[in-house]
Amino acid sequence: MEVLIRPDAGSAAELVARIVAAQLRANPRLVLGLATGRTMDGVYDQLARMHREEGLDFSGCRTFNLDEYVGLSASDPRSYRHYMQERLFARVNLHPGNTHLPDGAAADLESECERYERRIAECGGIDLQVLGIGVTGHLGFNEPLSALRSRTRVKALTPATRQQNGSFCGGADRVPRRAITMGVGTILDCRRCVLLATGAEKAGIIAKAVEGPMTSMVSATALQWHPRCTVVVDGAAAAELKETEYYRWIFANEPEWEAFR
Repeated sequence: MEVLIRPDAGSAAELVARIVAAQLRANPRLVLGLATGRTMDGVYDQLARMHREEGLDFSGCRTFNLDEYVGLSASDPRSYRHYMQERLFARVNLHPGNTHLPDGAAADLESECERYERRIAECGGIDLQVLGIGVTGHLGFNEPLSALRSRTRVKALTPATRQQNGSFCGGADRVPRRAITMGVGTILDCRRCVLLATGAEKAGIIAKAVEGPMTSMVSATALQWHPRCTVVVDGAAAAELKETEYYRWIFANEPEWEAFR
């Protein structure tokens, strides 16, 4: 794992978008894992701008989202399919058939989870997974005590998660109580991952995820196992990290990041 600290939320989101763009240019058939939430808004805005102004081509890209709420149709404004359509899919040249989210309205949820895992495998696995982190340290909706080898499944959401997501749904009471989520093991199967976190409210959980012990109580700590994980944070989210001097040195000096400086 490596940690890159940027001055503010905008520059952090821009860096993540540039990482995605570089991977897409290198591999036009990229299988891209996507996340939702306000932290991702800046990333998707930048990718849409790159498509519009720089010709960034998504036509061969396949996407898989981390999660979807149980019980919501794709047209429901609270659904993550609706969010992705507005924030990214309709703004770039992604083929609709190449965009994948779990079907939260499926009649047989267990079969839907198995189908989603199969579809990822049929596409050759995820090349680059973009991640956010929740207030409980969850990746996707892998709430506390999620098994670190778990696969796509239905999870009950904690009150803290429902409260955090309430602004998207018109209040915490309108956030569904369950969601389909990629498992921690599913996420760890990706070839490369990049996690974005911004804001002072994420500082404590980022410190636990990056520098704390690995535990199923904080599913993001499992990323310490991943052979190629990059964590991008702004100064506020980095506030409780202990090795910030070293992390800043990495971005300023390592050859891999020269083109991104």
